[in-house]
Amino acid sequence: MRSRVAGVRRRDRHGRGLRGPLTPPQAPVSRTRAERFADLVEDEAGRFGARWGRELAEVEFAVEEVPDVEPASDGPVPLCETVLQPPPADGDPPVRIVVFRRPVEARASDEVELSRLIRDLLVEEVADLLGLSPESVDPSYDFPDE
Repeated sequence: MRSRVAGVRRRDRHGRGLRGPLTPPQAPVSRTRAERFADLVEDEAGRFGARWGRELAEVEFAVEEVPDVEPASDGPVPLCETVLQPPPADGDPPVRIVVFRRPVEARASDEVELSRLIRDLLVEEVADLLGLSPESVDPSYDFPDE
């Protein structure tokens, strides 16, 4: 009789053994959708930092799953929002631009459209924050990527 530690299985029910990962962890395909989405937001924030670094020094770009909305709300679900916080004592930035992953992914049909939607959302939020037009923040706004 074999002893068995609770919860540890040496083989699957067909006797083939445990299955390992199909791709190495450093391969892009092994990243989750949430990680890929956060990477897209981080890339766009980096583009803004290169051009508007001084103006956006006190801005944090963040990703959250879904917005907090009232259950009985009939309005549209926000895709992105700018949160102004009081000046903190612990070093957190006073301004956060938050992109909501699930509503944005629901509106995009593929990766290219998702990337453009994230870019447009962030351009609009940064333009509103800086008091500029979206075209002056990013000249490629509203134009297809070439």
